Amino acid sequence: MRRTKFIFLVLPEVHLLDLAGPDQVLSEAIDFGANFEIVYCGIEHEIQTSAGLGLHRLMHFSEVAYTAGDYIIIPGSRVKYIMSDAFRKQEELFHWIARAYQNEAHLVSICVGTFVMAETGILNQRACTTHFQLIHQLKKDFPQLKIIENVLFISEGRIHTSAGIASGIDLMLYLLEGLTDSYFAHKVAKELVVYNRRKGADHQVNPYFYYRNHVHYGIHSVQDHIIEKIDQKHDLASLAEVACMSERNLTRTFKQETGLTVNQFITQVRVQKLREFSRMPDLSKSQLASKVGLSSEKQVERLLRRLD
Repeated sequence: MRRTKFIFLVLPEVHLLDLAGPDQVLSEAIDFGANFEIVYCGIEHEIQTSAGLGLHRLMHFSEVAYTAGDYIIIPGSRVKYIMSDAFRKQEELFHWIARAYQNEAHLVSICVGTFVMAETGILNQRACTTHFQLIHQLKKDFPQLKIIENVLFISEGRIHTSAGIASGIDLMLYLLEGLTDSYFAHKVAKELVVYNRRKGADHQVNPYFYYRNHVHYGIHSVQDHIIEKIDQKHDLASLAEVACMSERNLTRTFKQETGLTVNQFITQVRVQKLREFSRMPDLSKSQLASKVGLSSEKQVERLLRRLD
């Protein structure tokens, strides 16, 4: 299986969170077994971040090998630097980014990284976004862009742009979900203590994330147990053992922390699983029932109607 490479283009005066947030998502994914590789490059081998912290041993971007399907991530740097004549003369860099896209690599920008991508011409007539305080400047400098305001990120084809800072984590989790699956991305988000995950302008409810905006370990354990074993029957007594709580306390606390009853959450997970299994048309309704812990095809049909 081919290893997906994530190449961080680390420019002078880079913002640490723009770099570290997406990087941590990928590092955690690798720890969970994702077949990923992280590479760091730039226009200089040593730089100063916007916070004054020095980074060194960066590869020169021209030395980095990539293949179709790899990702080039451009974290935001200090605006003053990105707007400088010295940076805007980096024609070799802009050609390298454009060639990577032409060779079917993905391009990902965090915050001001959208300006870097725009310099290449790739964003012309394409939907994109950036930090809300820079929208006007982006429109002024690159009037040929289709700039979308008031969104966390936009992902179209192999072009992915975000508003920056924390939304860089949201975007990377979204991309991770596409490369793996929803539950894998949830496990990474949970490790980062990002329970209430955001998905750009998408308001779709996903039970792996939407009901996680709490820090109750016992309830998280029950939710994980249900998701991982959705093909099995679940009763309150066994779930209470997982939570190390009484049945009465579990019932009360689960509703308090998630806004759902235990049975409502199980149903939400079953619907989500059926949504994922709908991409596999060869599965019969009997097989679908078995995979989500139901006993009849009629139960599956009733839940499938929720997907219409």
